[in-house]
Amino acid sequence: MGRDRCSWQPWLASDAHPNGHECAKGAATLHHGFPNAAHQDHRPRPSPETGKGAEERPGCHAHGATHHEAHLDTVEAAWLGLSVGTHGHRHLRGIGKCGPRRLYVSHGKRRGGRSRPDESLPERRAALPGAWGPGLQRLRKVGSASGTMLLRAAWRRAAVAVTAAPGPKPAAPTRGLRLRVGDHAPQSAVPADTAAVPEAGPVLRPLYMDVQATTPLDPRVLDAMLPYLINYYGNPHSRTHAYGWESEAAMERARQQVASLIGADPREIIFTSGATESNNIAIKGVARFYRSRKKHLITTQTEHKCVLDSCRSLEAEGFQVTYLPVQKSGIIDLKELEAAIQPDTSLVSVMTVNNEIGVKQPIAEIGRICSSRKVYFHTDAAQAVGKIPLDVNDMKIDLMSISAHKIYGPKGVGAIYIRRRPRVRVEALQSGGGQERGMRSGTVPTPLVVGLGAACEVAQQEMEYDHKRISKLSERLIQNIMKSLPDVVMNGDPKHHYPGCINLSFAYVEGESLLMALKDVALSSGSACTSASLEPSYVLRAIGTDEDLAHSSIRFGIGRFTTEEEVDYTVEKCIQHVKRLREMSPLWEMVQDGIDLKSIKWTQH
Repeated sequence: MGRDRCSWQPWLASDAHPNGHECAKGAATLHHGFPNAAHQDHRPRPSPETGKGAEERPGCHAHGATHHEAHLDTVEAAWLGLSVGTHGHRHLRGIGKCGPRRLYVSHGKRRGGRSRPDESLPERRAALPGAWGPGLQRLRKVGSASGTMLLRAAWRRAAVAVTAAPGPKPAAPTRGLRLRVGDHAPQSAVPADTAAVPEAGPVLRPLYMDVQATTPLDPRVLDAMLPYLINYYGNPHSRTHAYGWESEAAMERARQQVASLIGADPREIIFTSGATESNNIAIKGVARFYRSRKKHLITTQTEHKCVLDSCRSLEAEGFQVTYLPVQKSGIIDLKELEAAIQPDTSLVSVMTVNNEIGVKQPIAEIGRICSSRKVYFHTDAAQAVGKIPLDVNDMKIDLMSISAHKIYGPKGVGAIYIRRRPRVRVEALQSGGGQERGMRSGTVPTPLVVGLGAACEVAQQEMEYDHKRISKLSERLIQNIMKSLPDVVMNGDPKHHYPGCINLSFAYVEGESLLMALKDVALSSGSACTSASLEPSYVLRAIGTDEDLAHSSIRFGIGRFTTEEEVDYTVEKCIQHVKRLREMSPLWEMVQDGIDLKSIKWTQH
């Protein structure tokens, strides 16, 4: 057959196409689920067997409302071990023009060029492990883009595996794809005929209860990002062609979505690589810009490490920094803050929600104090944006740091809000092309900022529901643990507190031992940025927690996708292992005998 020229850039090098002509493998570009994507050449193509067009073949979906269903059935077929070939019962529409035949997905194994259904799709789906049932249902709701991407990635891996295998190279896997599916394990696609590869058993992963460290990507965010990872790959700063215009429009829409979440003007949003960079720009940028007149800053002892380290670096440059103590509740004393402000104070930086104990600071009151004293107010809101209502104008916030991966967005992107009126000036930390109004040079990663914008939009829609649900799960976890275990202390103010971050200290139990015992639940004993340190949390020490209790603290994170079953399982395992570890502890035995441990004078040999 003649060479058919594909119309889009290839994903892999040119190779024999399964439909019999030479074509760039994977060149057929996805269309459905992409904004403003043109459908490429949906004319009927004749089948060599029947002479009929693809739309006339029995069992194929008609062009129209069933596109997404066809895409998702294809992905389910791949996940369930069904075969992929050029003939069969399932017809994948909208993949693009790649020659005289289209891609079909069969329910059964191929026999002599034809497919024979061996089981119905519902029966195959029912045979999956229990955890995959809801997962497939959620996938069906995601949309065609991510569904088709999974199938294409699986086909690509299978083709590479066949090419790399010794012996004669078949033009394509003759019996399609068969994926090994483990419970919550990454999928690996292998050709069905490579029986020599031993089958791996299901890989069990722990429950995830550490959403303060990071959150899983929301499927709606992934669907928004996919077009800009594949089709719309232009540089958003290219002004001479449509590729750049498309990316720039997406970037500006994301800017609007972020601004809407916090009540800001889109021109006040600057994209960064995350909250750490945003904190550095806010603290170092303001301090250095106003250094000729003001050389004093104020922060608290419980800030994130990047804020504290930024302040220490400024101290090395000759600035003066006041580290305000916090009360036992974790909240600062507003009178102490007001007394600490000096005539040459340029900035006050206070975290909105603490990342270790979940305490909410009185941001609106701090903002009013700073505004009345003509001092700029910065807040690290990485743990608060999208989880509690925030309005930068009502709260008198001048600078705010935002991170995407804390609100079910992608890692590697964030934003900083910088007020325009009255204008806040910052000195840029890096030199370059002057992007982002000269405050943060560097090409803006369009797929990532689109993901940040989508995450902010979803958070704005789901905030009220998420907060109620997370509050209910949080109360369930705290009550069930505390009614079953004595000597459990909740760290931080229980009233001014974000419910999704729970920090508990289990007396007479070493926190690291408990974490190791709870190996089937992903938890932490504090900030992920300092988790490698064996020292007790500086946040817990700042609120006056005894060192032994600080060493026995565990942080439980509850998020949008946490279920009641996961909370109950975590509670059950936590109670079981705390009791076991206490039975092994001589300190617990002494307490049971009525000995006051604080009255004992310990000696060191």
